[in-house]
Amino acid sequence: MCKVADKGETKGHNRDHNSTTYFDEYTEILKMGSNNTSNAETFCGTNVTFQYSLYATTYILIFIPGLLANSVALWVLCRFISKKNKAIIFMINLSVADLAHVLSLPLRIYYYINHDWPFQRALCLLCFYLKYLNMYASICFLTCISLQRCFFLIKPFRARNWKRRYDVSISAAIWVIVGAACLPFPILRSTGLANTKLCFADLGYKEMNAVALVGTITVAELAGFVVPVVIIAWCTWKTTISLRQPSMAFQGISERQKALRMVFMCAAVFFICFTPYHINFIFYTMVKETIISSCSIVKSTLYFHPFSLCLASLCCLLDPILYYFMASEFRDQLSRHDSSVTRSRLMSRESGSSMIG
Repeated sequence: MCKVADKGETKGHNRDHNSTTYFDEYTEILKMGSNNTSNAETFCGTNVTFQYSLYATTYILIFIPGLLANSVALWVLCRFISKKNKAIIFMINLSVADLAHVLSLPLRIYYYINHDWPFQRALCLLCFYLKYLNMYASICFLTCISLQRCFFLIKPFRARNWKRRYDVSISAAIWVIVGAACLPFPILRSTGLANTKLCFADLGYKEMNAVALVGTITVAELAGFVVPVVIIAWCTWKTTISLRQPSMAFQGISERQKALRMVFMCAAVFFICFTPYHINFIFYTMVKETIISSCSIVKSTLYFHPFSLCLASLCCLLDPILYYFMASEFRDQLSRHDSSVTRSRLMSRESGSSMIG
């Protein structure tokens, strides 16, 4: 009986010991703060290992089509299009932003397949930086394209006096502002440099104080999402209304329809690629900073985050559609170039056959 009692006491003691150990471990987690994983997601047992295969698959599917489409688009836009008054300068810059991100995809694919980063840490942070540079530069240039097409439609006489250097100056200012504004992204993820084999999704996450956190979220959401959404929505509304008004000089119904298609395409790319990320961004930042501790919100936020980033990368495939289907000059010049190449080949064959005959 004494032995049975001893065993029962031992089991009870083990249960108490396990409960105490679990409580101590959880308390220790709350005190510690990990570079890679927030306290809340550690306690909730969130597992997002599927993100590696998701990222690798998405980037593999994007790389070749995105590289070819944006390279051809950039070549045609720069070499063949002489008219620069229909947001062509902004399209060129948009294509450059997409190419910068596409060229970094092979390194991302390598990491997410092998789970190892054998290159320099600076190269990792550069590729990480290019992702957000592409995102916010694309947002700005899509907004500029919508605004310019709408403005030229409403004020056609202003369009005749618009100078190409205005677009060049605006584009240069966007690159400087966006380039500086995106620097905090790699800086905030450059902690925990002891393990140089980690990169991208496995980078550390630097803790911020409440003021810096609120300021970062506010600026990123207002400047990178809310203001562009308002501008693009306004441009879409004004362009739609213009179709109901009588035609003006230098402006037929076909020109208005082209402008409307362009603005609609910009809005579609924006809402498909960038809206999911910015809706999730607020919750993701608060989860990483352990402000949100509800397991249901933590899990849904962390599960949705990889999908939102993959959608953001799809702009590299959707933007070339914008150039080809919405810019009549693009189609005309591309078809002219194809016909001239065909004619030159036919002429060379005819001259060769005449020499043989």
